Amino acid sequence: METKEIQKLIDFIAQSGLDEVNIETNELKIKVKRFGTAPVVYASTPQVAAPIAALQAAPAVQAAAPAAPAESAPSSNLITIKSPMIGTFYRASSPETPAFVNIGDEVKPGKAVCVIEAMKLFNEIESEISGKIVKVLVENATPVEFDQPLFLVEPA
Repeated sequence: METKEIQKLIDFIAQSGLDEVNIETNELKIKVKRFGTAPVVYASTPQVAAPIAALQAAPAVQAAAPAAPAESAPSSNLITIKSPMIGTFYRASSPETPAFVNIGDEVKPGKAVCVIEAMKLFNEIESEISGKIVKVLVENATPVEFDQPLFLVEPA
C-alpha cells in the first residue's frame, strides 16, 4: 500500500464516525484508532511494528517535491494546476497575509501558489510551470479532493 493510499484512508476515517479500523494484507498491517479528534496510526510489515509518525508528516514530504501536477485544459492552451492531496485549500499562509497568487500574476516553477491543510499540516503547493494565472477555480478555505483543478495558467 502506497503512502497516498494510506493518507486517503486516514482522511476518510478522520471524516467518518469510525473510532477504530484494522486492515491486514500479506504485506502490511494497519491499525487506526481515533483518540479525541485526531487519528493515531500504527502500521507494520510482517517483521516490524511501530507507530508511524512519519505518515502524518507525509503531506509535507509530498509538498517538498514539485507538488502540483499540470495538464492541458481540454478546450484551450491553458494549463491546470491540480491539488496533489485531499485537504482544505487556502490562498494565503494566514488570514492577515496577502494571497500567494492572484489573477494576472506570473508564476514560475517552485513559486508557492496556495496552501493545502491536511491532518493539521499546512503544505505549500508550488507551481511546476511558468505562466500567468488566468483563473482561480477554488474558493478560499474550502475542501479540495486529490487531483481537483485549483488554477488555470496561460503558459509563458
